[in-house]
Amino acid sequence: MTNFFRRTVTGAFIVIFILGGLWLHPVSFFIIVAVILAGTQHEYYLMVRSTGVNPQQVTGIVSGFILYVTSTLIAVGWLSMKGFLVLIPVMVTVMTIELFRKEERPFDSLAHTLFPVLYTAVPLSMFPFAAFGRTGVEPLLQMEGVLFSPGILTGFFLLLWTNDTGAYLIGSALGRHPLLERISPKKSWEGFVGGLALTLIVAQLLPGWLGVTGTAGWMKIALIVSVAGTLGDLLESMLKRSLGLKDSGTVMPGHGGFLDRFDSVVLAFPLVYLYLTLAV
Repeated sequence: MTNFFRRTVTGAFIVIFILGGLWLHPVSFFIIVAVILAGTQHEYYLMVRSTGVNPQQVTGIVSGFILYVTSTLIAVGWLSMKGFLVLIPVMVTVMTIELFRKEERPFDSLAHTLFPVLYTAVPLSMFPFAAFGRTGVEPLLQMEGVLFSPGILTGFFLLLWTNDTGAYLIGSALGRHPLLERISPKKSWEGFVGGLALTLIVAQLLPGWLGVTGTAGWMKIALIVSVAGTLGDLLESMLKRSLGLKDSGTVMPGHGGFLDRFDSVVLAFPLVYLYLTLAV
């Protein structure tokens, strides 16, 4: 099986997994994002352990999940913004636990325990605010008393996948000039431009289907996704290179692990959400 075929088959399952979860029901949306969150954090901790640092894996994943659950409850309207205050005792607990672990490099452990909360849990915890309390395209199954629309996230992922696909295909065929060879030798300027161009084209098809914003708005979102998504990809490549690893995991044949597949999200979505909040 060629790498391209493996990527295609796995990519199709990823699309079904993500879009199916987004569109089926608010609960399936919650579960899908929770799986991505746990998967990315788990892979980060495994990668770091290969360097001899021993972060608090369970505590870190629980902290990220608490942040995500709190964000969901606030986005649904079942909890006030004061709910985020729960993070104060959570962070204090993580730091206190480190005092009693007797690690040789306690601050390395503590830093790597908390960083993935910032790196993946914070961006993914913005997802509920882009779906709950929103009107527009509706899920296949409604949840009584809960306002929910997957339109923003559907458009975001479609643009993200379009950019990745365009960059991969154009870069593989025409790539000659490295984008940032020190960090990712295979990425090229030709691939970046190809991904951006294809993403801008697809963005023009979204307003009539998903609404949310007009053509100009989706074009701006496409630009953010292409640039920030590429930077997010390079950021994860820098992480893997610093740890001497090729992939973050092997759970997705042809794509690597959760972090390999969702690395673009960590920078792209917060900026897209910022744009939608301020400009739409």
